[in-house]
Amino acid sequence: MKVFHAVAEVPDGFGPSAVTIGKFDGVHTGHRAVIDRLRSVAAERGLTATVITFDRNPLELLAPEKCPSSLVSNRQKLELLAETGIDATLMVAFDRALADLPPEEFVHRILVDRLHAAAVLVGSDFRFGARGAGDVAMLTALGERYGFTVELIDDVRPEHGRRVSSTWIRDLLAEGDVRHAAELLGTVPTVRGVVVHGAARGRELGFPTANLSPENEGLIPADGVYAGWLTDDDGTRYPAAISVGNNPTFEGVPQKQVEAYVLDRELDLYGHTVDVAFAERIRGMVAYSGVEPLIAQIAADVDEARRILTAEPA
Repeated sequence: MKVFHAVAEVPDGFGPSAVTIGKFDGVHTGHRAVIDRLRSVAAERGLTATVITFDRNPLELLAPEKCPSSLVSNRQKLELLAETGIDATLMVAFDRALADLPPEEFVHRILVDRLHAAAVLVGSDFRFGARGAGDVAMLTALGERYGFTVELIDDVRPEHGRRVSSTWIRDLLAEGDVRHAAELLGTVPTVRGVVVHGAARGRELGFPTANLSPENEGLIPADGVYAGWLTDDDGTRYPAAISVGNNPTFEGVPQKQVEAYVLDRELDLYGHTVDVAFAERIRGMVAYSGVEPLIAQIAADVDEARRILTAEPA
């Protein structure tokens, strides 16, 4: 997949293309349905399948107080988009200049002049241009003027008519329901970070953990203990029991600390960038009266994580 980080980076002669536009936070199953159709249209018409997305949620600029946390970092988003098999992604900076761009200029400057769009696929609630003045009807009219077709894509609604959305997935992660979130995402919720030195309490308790730096990528689920996977930066994946939270049995542990205990082996991961994927929640976070009850609970958690992961597909 080719990646362009600015409109000016798109080379002359790019396309003709089939294009879809959106935040694509999480690249969830709703997004993937749009991309599947995009690839089909591109294949049928000999076009370059292209996604336009943004380097931040537009609300970060337009209404910061309403802007939610992102499900994935830009790097994770690009990796997930690459896995879908599209040809190119244009990730544009959502800055004041873009926010103030009139709808017709947005279409002419980006879709027509640079991407040479022949087909544009959007959802029924698609808005574009300054103050969201452009809608599907305007896009269709502009398509007739500039020579591209517009196709509406239906929402994916797997349960009781509710459409898949990043908001729904965010809510599930806040509840710790990572299994349901994974169903909507189409992939296991994952946090990426550098392994740093912690207080070494896990090692003292007999369960050495890889502690992620607070500067990590991806949305961390609710406090608790999870079964999941740790993937090293060389691509090796290990089954793990994962703790999220501030470990209330001890004082001074940072909030939302992610610690992963790789089952049945000890690895030197300090300084490595790892992915920690959350397959299923085992329990919430609990404060224990002493170290011995905590050790017994950790051992039970590790056994449960092993049971869950043994049943997981490879």
